[in-house]
Amino acid sequence: MPRISDDSRRHRVVAALRGEIVAGRLKPGDKLVESELSERMGVSRGPVREALRQLEQEGLVLLSPYRSTEVLGISQEEVEQVLVPIRLILERFAFSHALRRMNEEDFDRLEGLIREMSVAAERGDLDGIVETDVGFHEFVISKSGQPHCLQIWRAIIPRVRAYFYSDGLWRQNSEEVIDEHRELLLVLRTRDEARVLTEVDKHIHHRPQRSGERSI
Repeated sequence: MPRISDDSRRHRVVAALRGEIVAGRLKPGDKLVESELSERMGVSRGPVREALRQLEQEGLVLLSPYRSTEVLGISQEEVEQVLVPIRLILERFAFSHALRRMNEEDFDRLEGLIREMSVAAERGDLDGIVETDVGFHEFVISKSGQPHCLQIWRAIIPRVRAYFYSDGLWRQNSEEVIDEHRELLLVLRTRDEARVLTEVDKHIHHRPQRSGERSI
């Protein structure tokens, strides 16, 4: 019988805990104890520890040295008052600069990410959906030639990723969200800066307005 790798165990633990957090079975402030999770999930503490670190990178938990891990929430207030304004400033600047540097091969890369997003949505793969969504925006930012923009993006992405996981819109109407990325790419291909910035505003504002008041 083939041995199950620690990486596979870590992935299983991540998926299980993330699902409980997103579904609200684990609530903000709940404590996650490594030894208890290890026993409950039938895995050693190593994969559990690595899983908790990954969830911290996703902004779903907070690890404290020598203490239990705490589940974090993300409120609609944080989305609207912090994440959306930061993303608007950052992505408007980055998309504007990226327009001058991107070529058809880059646009084709974005089209490929949208196809991956669609395939992930068809099979109900939330991880795949979120990572291709994040990857779409990160790719454009990386093409801007503005390293500080990419640095700031990577600093806030755990909270953005946490919001994407908590947002019910993907499960309600994933095709509509995929269409939004198709529209954004279509406008990018025009290289019309004014149209691109208008579409970026629309794209970033749209999801918080649709996701209601739910927190994780």
